[in-house]
Amino acid sequence: MANEPPRILIIEDDDTIAELERDFLEINGFETMRESDGVKGMERALAGGFDLILLDLMLPGIDGLRICRAIRDKTNVPILMVTARGEETDKIRGLGLGADDYITKPFTPAELMARIKSHIARFRRILESAGVSESALAVTASKSRPSKSNIIPSDIIAGDLTINPGARRVFVSETEIELTNKEYELLFFLASNPEIVFDKEKLYNKIWGEDMYGGLNTVKEHINRIRKKIEKDPANPVHIQTVWGAGYRFCRY
Repeated sequence: MANEPPRILIIEDDDTIAELERDFLEINGFETMRESDGVKGMERALAGGFDLILLDLMLPGIDGLRICRAIRDKTNVPILMVTARGEETDKIRGLGLGADDYITKPFTPAELMARIKSHIARFRRILESAGVSESALAVTASKSRPSKSNIIPSDIIAGDLTINPGARRVFVSETEIELTNKEYELLFFLASNPEIVFDKEKLYNKIWGEDMYGGLNTVKEHINRIRKKIEKDPANPVHIQTVWGAGYRFCRY
């Protein structure tokens, strides 16, 4: 996988922007495929075989937010949203649906390439460290929790919370919890380092990287979303605790 040129799916109905994206990607050694229609773009994305999806929000047929949800329900392939200025609400919704990042029109080719290379490199590191293929990371039809006899030593168990790193799956009791890429990475990092307090800057640099444009408030927003998904009482969390003035820590009990 690492020796093959990265394949990018461009879902964009604006010919000028799509040609600009394709030209700079191919100049930098990427393979590209483009769909201008939302329905066809979603079908192509769900067929798999791409290292990153470059997804416009405003599309004919099906809008980018619905496409983002459909992709994330099946695979963890990075999704980079392309948005227009003033679409703050859509940016937030897109990130909540599982998009990894967004870039705002008009953008420079250098910024586009930096974002794409960063997310592909991070995704490939995740695959290599897990020792599985992208297809193995796709959400399977089965939603049942693995039996205790099948839990491998690397699983992280904290009360009724189970994190399965090999498959990147998270369970609370008998229910599988759907997390975005960044939500999973943040939860897994904290759970892998229990009782250690990490400040927002450390978490931001670890999960998003210095090349990610945004603010430290991103960490707080993701923590809040994770708590809503894994904690019985998000207002009084058991696992992801706030250490006032210092940061966050993960407690297994």
